Amino acid sequence: MKNLKLFLSSFILIISFITNAQDDTAPVLSLDEGPIDNQFEYVIKKSGNYNSANVSYEVVRRAWINKLRKNVIDTLIKSKAEATKLQAQINTQQNEISSLKSELSTTNSNLTQTSKEKDSISFFGSLVQKGFYKTIMWGIIAVLTILLLTFIYKFRNSNIITQEAKSGLADLEEEFEQHRRRSLEREQKLSRQLQDELNKQKLMKK
Repeated sequence: MKNLKLFLSSFILIISFITNAQDDTAPVLSLDEGPIDNQFEYVIKKSGNYNSANVSYEVVRRAWINKLRKNVIDTLIKSKAEATKLQAQINTQQNEISSLKSELSTTNSNLTQTSKEKDSISFFGSLVQKGFYKTIMWGIIAVLTILLLTFIYKFRNSNIITQEAKSGLADLEEEFEQHRRRSLEREQKLSRQLQDELNKQKLMKK
């Protein structure tokens, strides 16, 4: 009997722990916080419904629609600002890459010209051996090449992020437009049905 009681107590504790863990991980739906998807889900779950003439209708509060519209617009504005900031960073990196390419081209030209000159070269007012001078120049080229590759890598990453942001913004705008059209259609349909019901009531009173 004691073993049975112990088993039942342990089982109840495990079930309670699992239930609490699931509740903790469940997303909190609200119009005041959270991603736009969760806010749409909140409106859908909180919408009322009623039946008329054997037809089921969903009713959404206008205040919720206005709040959701404001949240979507704020999100769009923020996304556009981030996209603009990323584009500015890309433009800056493009200018830096162009500058590095120009410097690299100039250095290569100088190296080619130097290769045709005498073994002893005047470098910052001092004569140095041609081999040592080449080592310095190739070292500069190597550094510039590394910098160029680094900026190209950053530029590509920034470009990918910008494209993803633009794609996400386009998807969000399309989703909002579809939801707005559906809400408008439902509102118009409800208005027509309400008017029909009022007309029927007037006819019945007559």
